[in-house]
Amino acid sequence: MSSPDKPTLTTRQGHPVHNNQQQRTVGSRGPATLENYHFLEKISHFDRERIPERVVHARGFVAHGEFEAYGTIGDEPASTYTRAKLFQTKGKKTPVTIRFSTVIGGRDSSEAARDPRGFAVKFRTEDGNWDMVGNNLQVFFIRDAIKFPDVIHSLKPDPVTFRQEPNRIFDFMSNTPESMHMLTWLFSPYGIPKNYRTMRGSGVNTYRFVNDRGEGVLVKFHWLSQQGEEGLTEAQAAEIQATDLGHASRDLYEAIERGEYPQWELNVQIMSDDEHPELDFDPLDDTKIWPREQFPYLPVGMMTLNRNISDHHNENEQIAFGTGVLVDGIDFSDDKMLVGRTFSYSDTQRYRVGPNYLQLPINRPREDVLVSTNQGGGQMSYGVDNRGANPHVNYEPSSIAGLREADESYREYRPFVSGHIVKAPIERQNNYAQAGETFRSFTDFERDDLITNLVNNLSQCDKHIQEKMVHHFTQCDEEYGRRVAEGLGLAVS
Repeated sequence: MSSPDKPTLTTRQGHPVHNNQQQRTVGSRGPATLENYHFLEKISHFDRERIPERVVHARGFVAHGEFEAYGTIGDEPASTYTRAKLFQTKGKKTPVTIRFSTVIGGRDSSEAARDPRGFAVKFRTEDGNWDMVGNNLQVFFIRDAIKFPDVIHSLKPDPVTFRQEPNRIFDFMSNTPESMHMLTWLFSPYGIPKNYRTMRGSGVNTYRFVNDRGEGVLVKFHWLSQQGEEGLTEAQAAEIQATDLGHASRDLYEAIERGEYPQWELNVQIMSDDEHPELDFDPLDDTKIWPREQFPYLPVGMMTLNRNISDHHNENEQIAFGTGVLVDGIDFSDDKMLVGRTFSYSDTQRYRVGPNYLQLPINRPREDVLVSTNQGGGQMSYGVDNRGANPHVNYEPSSIAGLREADESYREYRPFVSGHIVKAPIERQNNYAQAGETFRSFTDFERDDLITNLVNNLSQCDKHIQEKMVHHFTQCDEEYGRRVAEGLGLAVS
């Protein structure tokens, strides 16, 4: 007889399993009979226990914790800029779940690879979930979401040889000048974080804060590691990778188990919501950084990770983030990458995990948030959202019962937009200036490491691709281009 301290093995139907060692057979040697229900259920589930891996960010690690607000944004009350409730009160704590990840490698790839790192945080607020989905580097390769499949295809393995080929990567990048800034960061020591605890996070995209008066400002989010920021050289990464493909996940898990809870301070940059013609770049361009001297970092609160997951599949493989998952007080900007990501992220979750992925415990809002929708059905539905007093009414509006729209007493932010409907690049591209500034800001060691890594990879490329990349780097900074050219044995015109 089963008891909590000595549970009996059962099937998913709750039937006790009396023999989990042998199938039912004709005689001890077989053949096996078709009515082996327990075996068929067991093996058919085993055949399906892996869901499709993510196209990007396939390998990752999840931890839980809390975010504690300062109640201020810089020196001002948080309410000056946003009415988002999680920021309003000093000491207010919000549960969070974070997933760190590599971008290009598969689910069992190395965590010591040169690759951007995902930094996705799910805030479980009293107004529902807010997902801040970003990377460790502050910029991205492209500025328009229509190019996302192309940049990822270039970074993924060759469709014929199934090898990641520098010639393919730099063929795309040499024809995409806006990528020079991201490449400068990626091939520097920042391109291989030492581990997840010693890397920063960035929202990358631009959002809006909206306050109670319906006023809006542009905002960028930054997570600053309180453990410091530290990267690896190629040699150090190779030494780790020789014996351990998951060193960063292990490091985070063991630190939390020891009680060494890692922390990140959330900072924001704020800019008035207009086109800012005084800047030599478009503030909505995610290949650009907002200069800190003009738009300083303003502290908002502290995140602490203090609990590990209990099941990798349920809490890591099935956790789902989306850039469209916002709470009141945080809104979209007109960032063209953000709009594309907002469709893509939720769409891929429905493909990977299923149409009811939001019913999974890891993705649901916290328990004091009542989920009330008229949605229902679909594969793997295992519950019905709240529909009010009358379960017969699954539509709105209704004079019988059912759900009603939320109170609209708040002031909506209504930006004014006008212009022709076009397919056109942004006007202030300035593809090279910030890449050059980043190169010059590096220490001698960081510049040396950047040049070494680029030369090692470009040496595997066709000469015309090498020459195009040298041209781009020279536009960023004369020394930058010259040193890459010298390393490749090319003349600089």
